[in-house]
Amino acid sequence: MLPSIAGTGRLTADPELRFTQSGKAVASVPLAFNSRRLNKQTNEWEDGDVFYIRGTAWERLAENIAETFAKGMEVIVTGELRTESWEKDGQKHERPSLMIRSIGPSLAFAVAAVSKDAASQSGGQRPPQSSARPQQGQAQRSRPTAPPTDDPWAVDQQAGHSAEPPF
Repeated sequence: MLPSIAGTGRLTADPELRFTQSGKAVASVPLAFNSRRLNKQTNEWEDGDVFYIRGTAWERLAENIAETFAKGMEVIVTGELRTESWEKDGQKHERPSLMIRSIGPSLAFAVAAVSKDAASQSGGQRPPQSSARPQQGQAQRSRPTAPPTDDPWAVDQQAGHSAEPPF
């Protein structure tokens, strides 16, 4: 069994989305985790050790990561630690990597707007991707007065539907 990790880190570069020859999406996510703490004697923040690791995600998670995150964003991530091995110029190389299982924005210093991904709404078929990415701290602050007509979570109270769970 591989060791698991859960923590808050920061993207050190934009995620890189690629596709395998069979068409599976794979995202490479460079992350940094550090141990910053407040020195009570000087009342100043001090940076401790930094752990850099490259995270990898597959399929819809990979596409959602590439669509959502950008360099500098703080994220909460979980996954399994692995060892990547490769050979280059006759030399064997190894480094730790993180197989990302879940990732989301940290709301400590940002606001996020959550929505279902397009694949969930269209039966698994993704429409063409938009290249626009929100930057941390630049989330939309305006709130719609009514849910969009295509909102799968909308509640139609006029038709007698309730927001209460059925149990």
